[in-house]
Amino acid sequence: MLRRTDTDRILLAHGGGGSLTRDLIRDLLLPLLGSEQPELADSSPVPGHEDIHLTIDAFVVKPLFFPGGDIGSLAIHGTLNDLAVSGAKPLAVAVSFVVEEGFEVDALKRVLRSAGEAARGCDVRIITGDTKVVARGDADGLFVITGGVGAVVRRVLPSGGREGDAILLSGSIGEHGVAVMSAREGIAFETSVESDSASVWPLVEALLRGGVEIRAMRDPTRGGVAACCNELADSSGVSIVLDEKAIPVKAGVAAACEMLGLDPLTVANEGKVLFFVPERDAGRAVDLLRSLPTGHSAAVIGRAVSRRDHAVYLTTRYGGERIVEMPYGEELPRIC
Repeated sequence: MLRRTDTDRILLAHGGGGSLTRDLIRDLLLPLLGSEQPELADSSPVPGHEDIHLTIDAFVVKPLFFPGGDIGSLAIHGTLNDLAVSGAKPLAVAVSFVVEEGFEVDALKRVLRSAGEAARGCDVRIITGDTKVVARGDADGLFVITGGVGAVVRRVLPSGGREGDAILLSGSIGEHGVAVMSAREGIAFETSVESDSASVWPLVEALLRGGVEIRAMRDPTRGGVAACCNELADSSGVSIVLDEKAIPVKAGVAAACEMLGLDPLTVANEGKVLFFVPERDAGRAVDLLRSLPTGHSAAVIGRAVSRRDHAVYLTTRYGGERIVEMPYGEELPRIC
């Protein structure tokens, strides 16, 4: 059942990608919308045209501009990634802008230019859109809503993971969340941290073309690797044991998380993929990922095991073991 608050109102945490988001979708949104979705995938086939996938997303990141990106490029990359991790090659994007009265035209131009450049860089077209203007104070500057269409190359469901699979991560974690927080709070870190916002389709395509069997995959956005692993483990009916020493975390991200009291496993990413692959394919998959600029730090970070009491465990660098819980909400709200 949907967890109720003292005032029976939606909390900011309901949008954080954690357990409250899952409750909101399964217990409220899907039943009342009359939508039957046995798999809560990031995109879904169009009825009667199962070779075409559709996705939709909304972006409310604050601030609009941050190290390594902005709301324009983020909206394009995020939409394409929802298609990619379902095994669909992105084809086209629709974009809608909700603009607050008084928003600077130069800032809007910057966002539009960035979105256009991101789409062209990913070899997709923005083919339709919409614009609305709302009263001052009603939109916090600018919100962006996107839809995406893709052609299925090989459909991959979140429930495909199996006991014994290797868990691959395409690169280092936590950069997007830390970059947004640093820009929002004006925090300076010793090492510059930039968002990893990028299309993950080249990573997925490299494994598909290389003959790697991808059994399940997801991009660890809101809720980070912790939420992603919990979702995939629950969907696949297995548990995951992660190796802390194998998880790539840049020094700047580690320092920022320590300063802010955050766990890098729960911090959002916008250009990474978590893969389940058979053990026999793991080494080849890592080599293929590392051959690409966005996958140069790819690594095997764990294994899928038979179902235990909890979905995800972490073997610490000191040899102990702890449970990795599904985040309740979001430690860093409005990061996408």
